[in-house]
Amino acid sequence: MVTVKMPELYIEGIDELVRIGKYRNRSEVIRVAIRELLRKELWMKEVEVTRL
Repeated sequence: MVTVKMPELYIEGIDELVRIGKYRNRSEVIRVAIRELLRKELWMKEVEVTRL
């Protein structure tokens, strides 16, 4: 388990995504966001380096 502190505005946005049914809960929103960040910032760069 990991505890994260974030601005209330972020939490409100996450809760809105859950409320409108886009995601089942806060954890799912955060997992998706982290996966996309890692894909963009880390994993895709590894693919680019491999292509060179």
